[in-house]
Amino acid sequence: MSKEAEWNKQFNIGIDSIDNAHRKLFSIVRRLVHLSRDENNGQWACAEGIKYFKNYAIEHFADEEAYMQSIGYKDYEIHKRLHDDMRFKTLPALEKELMESNYSQESIQHFLGICLGWLTAHILIEDRAITGKISNRWKTDNAGADMDALENALTVTIQEIFRLQTEIVSEHYSGEDFGTSLIIRLTYRSAIKKRVQIFMVLENSLVLRAVSAMLGMPLTKMDKLVMNAGRELSLRIAEQLGIYCDLSSQYQLENSHIIAVEQFRKIFYREIFDYSLLLNTMHGYFAFCVKAE
Repeated sequence: MSKEAEWNKQFNIGIDSIDNAHRKLFSIVRRLVHLSRDENNGQWACAEGIKYFKNYAIEHFADEEAYMQSIGYKDYEIHKRLHDDMRFKTLPALEKELMESNYSQESIQHFLGICLGWLTAHILIEDRAITGKISNRWKTDNAGADMDALENALTVTIQEIFRLQTEIVSEHYSGEDFGTSLIIRLTYRSAIKKRVQIFMVLENSLVLRAVSAMLGMPLTKMDKLVMNAGRELSLRIAEQLGIYCDLSSQYQLENSHIIAVEQFRKIFYREIFDYSLLLNTMHGYFAFCVKAE
């Protein structure tokens, strides 16, 4: 099977060294997908392949950063922080899950889904911005005290509502697919008509676990009952965060909707988000995204 034949030219940004590295990264991911589906390859092959992907990705980040510095790229600091987020948060968190689960099929799918989604969004948006073809998605980089406060409030809230410990996987979630999920959009408005949209993406396994615990019976199907219960949980999370972040008195809920993954991705790639976090509850992934207008 030809790997090069599968390369999509939309991923070319016009810098040969970077395009070649991206082509190789996608090739590695495709090989890992095939390995993960082949029962004869075993855990060792996947473990070695994932290690190779990580090492090559980190080497590529360094080369890309050197190139950006060489041309005096104005958004270098924000771009490097995205790399660092992947380097020091996302990849270690995914590796931890892989090792703790002994490279289970679910953990491998998490790894591949997040890495593939991250690569796609990062190349099409942040890397293309290096050449001036489009603007960088992250106009501001919400690091520091505000981000720490949001992360702490979200961690405490999830612990209170789901009774689960959480780990921050990424502070710059880019819409990566981490598994079949329930996606909720909450829209709030202030007295002066300012709008805030909150998107929550809850992996099905997390929702099913929470609703099963509520009912005291095991559930395995995402039916309307479970989805509506998941939406209510999202509302409670938002309300609790509003209390922690002193926003509850400023904004009122306008509407809440369950949306399809295709709709979410269209919004995500079109809009600029103020905060975009990815967390692992150890029983499913959870993304939290905020867009203020």
